[in-house]
Amino acid sequence: MNRICLVTGAGSGVGQSAALALLGDGDTVYLAGRRMEALQETAALAKAGTAIPVAADVTDPASVDALFARIAADHGRLDVLFNNAGISARSINFGDLTWDNWRDTMSVNLDGMFLCASAAFRLMRDQAPQGGRIINNGSISAYAPRPGSAPYTASKHAVTGLTKSISLDGRAFDIACGQIDIGNAATAMTKVMTAGVPQADGRMAIEPRMDVDDVGRTILFMAGMPADANVQFITVMATNMPFIGRG
Repeated sequence: MNRICLVTGAGSGVGQSAALALLGDGDTVYLAGRRMEALQETAALAKAGTAIPVAADVTDPASVDALFARIAADHGRLDVLFNNAGISARSINFGDLTWDNWRDTMSVNLDGMFLCASAAFRLMRDQAPQGGRIINNGSISAYAPRPGSAPYTASKHAVTGLTKSISLDGRAFDIACGQIDIGNAATAMTKVMTAGVPQADGRMAIEPRMDVDDVGRTILFMAGMPADANVQFITVMATNMPFIGRG
């Protein structure tokens, strides 16, 4: 394989795992994120493929435009976008949320997702041959909230709507769009779960986590689908986490 791929938030966690899985399959992967040092660390872990670190801020339209302009100039096309960059937030009861709390989460998890998907869609539509694949990183929070998670939960519900709209509008241009919903991958973002997190019944409980590389393998599976097939939604989660039956 030598797909031209872009992974946002590629400096750590899920983004790093996905990038390394694609690189391991022989792809050319643009590694995007705010911290060049972290992106270079991801690139150094690659054993195959071609890793190209590019510092970019997904919340800044000019930065996103520059990122996609470089990909277009280098290769003239993009085959796969893993639209991954996102942030979590500490648990805050809805009544105590501020506008800044809300906007901090939405600017990355929704606005950034839109900016990257929009730029990828236009490039995939205008390239020859047309087509490509956009994979949005949702969350199991797109289906069921955690206590005190209104901004994060709302952003991930919105990502689901975005995924469906892109999938529908992309049909005319051979652009497939799917969503991966992840539950408790072992990353720095979920380390707090090893000490206990709030449950719906008010308890604090330690939650199981799964190897983040299980996510990377799933992204590779989605990216490798033939052009006439799409993984519309897929959930990958720690087997024993309290999601099914949460409440």
